[in-house]
Amino acid sequence: MPVAASAIYFLNLRGDVLINRLYRDDVGGNMVDAFRTHIMQTKELGTCPVRQIGGCSFFYIRISNVYIVIVVSSNANVACAFKFVVEAVALFKSYFGGAFDEDAIRNNFVLIYELLDEIMDFGYPQNLSPEILKLYITQEGVRSPFSSKPSERPVPNATLQVTGAVGWRREGLVYKKNEVFLDIVESVNLLMSSKGVVLRCDVTGKILMKCFLSGMPDLKLGLNDKIGLEKESQLKSRPTKSGKTIELDDVTFHQCVNLTRFNSEKTVSFVPPDGEFELMKYRITEGVNLPFKVLPTIKELGRTRMEVNVKVKSVFGAKMFALGVVVKIPVPKQTAKTSFTVTSGRAKYNASIDCLVWKIRKFPGQTEPTLSAEVELISTMTEKKSWTRPPIQMEFQVPMFTASGLRVRFLKVWEKSGYNTVEWVRYITKAGSYEIRC
Repeated sequence: MPVAASAIYFLNLRGDVLINRLYRDDVGGNMVDAFRTHIMQTKELGTCPVRQIGGCSFFYIRISNVYIVIVVSSNANVACAFKFVVEAVALFKSYFGGAFDEDAIRNNFVLIYELLDEIMDFGYPQNLSPEILKLYITQEGVRSPFSSKPSERPVPNATLQVTGAVGWRREGLVYKKNEVFLDIVESVNLLMSSKGVVLRCDVTGKILMKCFLSGMPDLKLGLNDKIGLEKESQLKSRPTKSGKTIELDDVTFHQCVNLTRFNSEKTVSFVPPDGEFELMKYRITEGVNLPFKVLPTIKELGRTRMEVNVKVKSVFGAKMFALGVVVKIPVPKQTAKTSFTVTSGRAKYNASIDCLVWKIRKFPGQTEPTLSAEVELISTMTEKKSWTRPPIQMEFQVPMFTASGLRVRFLKVWEKSGYNTVEWVRYITKAGSYEIRC
C-alpha cells in the first residue's frame, strides 16, 4: 500500500510554520520552503490541491486560517492522505472544544505533537478515533471560551480498547431496555417516456441502525439477497426457499462488518457502534417495483389554450399509503390563467417554477386520482420557439414499502450475558429523481 505522508506541516496564511512532523527520511526538512515559494507566493492555492514540485508531491487543504500540507516523495495514496487530514482535524477539534485555527494550534503544541505521534506511524495512518484516543491520551486541550463543555464519560478498560479489534465501541455500556432500530431507506430514480417506456431506473438504498445494547453484542443480519440465500442453502444442505430474491450491486459496509465472514457465509455479522450509524449502502438495477405510474395527456389547442390531464396510479398494496405526494406538471412561461379539477388533494399554479403543483397529503394504495386543468396562455409575437416540454416530477414517501423488494429475514443479537432484546424494522421508499416525460 502506498504511504499517505512523509511529512506534515501546519502553516498560517502568511506561510509561517506553526508545527510540523517528519515521518520518513525521504523528504528534507526545508520542503515547506518550496511550497511557500512555488504555490503560496504565486497565488495558486485555489487551482489544485495536489502539486508536484521537483521530486516531491504536495497535498494541501485550508481549514479556517491554517493550511495543512502533506509532503511525499514516493508513490502516495492521495485519497488516504486527504482522509487522514479530515479525520485528524476532527480529532483536534474534539480535544480543543470544537475550534481549529492558528490560536488553537499555538495553545496546544505539546498535545498536537503527542497526537501526531499516535495517529501516524512511518507514513501510515493509525487509529484516529477520538473516543479511543481519549482513553489513554487524557490531557485536555486549551479550549476557546466559546467552545462547548466536554461531556463526562466513563473510561473503562483503556488497554483493551486500544489493543482490541473493536475500535468503534467501548466496553461497559449498560441499558435498562436493550433495543435495536433498523431502517431500510431507498430512493427511486426513474426516467420514463411519454408512452410509458422506462428509459432509466435504479434504486439506491441504505440500512440505518440505532443500537442501544449493553455489553459487546454480536449481531447477524439476514436479507433476501440471492447470493446470501444460495450460500445459506449450501451450508445447510437444503434447497432454497421459494420467494423473491434480489441482486445487490455496489455494496459498501460500515467498518464494523466482518468482511471475512461475509465473503465466506454471505451474512452481515458485526459488533455495532453505540447509537446511530449507517450499516451498509447498495444499489439495485433489476426488478424494480415502481410505486407510482403516471399517465399524462397534454394537448395544445392553438397558441392560447392547453388541456392537461394527468392520472397517477399507486401500484403498492391497498392497505398501504404514501405521504407527502407532490406532482409538478410543467406549463409554458406565458401562462396567464389556470383552472383545476382534481379527484384528490389540492392543486395550484406556481408561476415561480412554471408548474402546476398537485399535492396529496395521504395517497392510498391501488387508487387512481386524476387532475384535469385548462391553461390559458398569453399570445406573444416575439415567442416563435415551440415549447419544449420538461418532464413531470414527483416527490413522495411510502412507508413499509421497498422498491427493490429487499426484506430483512432475520436480525439476531447474541451477547454473553444472554439478555433479551427488542428489534424494530422499518422500510421507507422516497423519490430520488422521479421524472416522466410528457
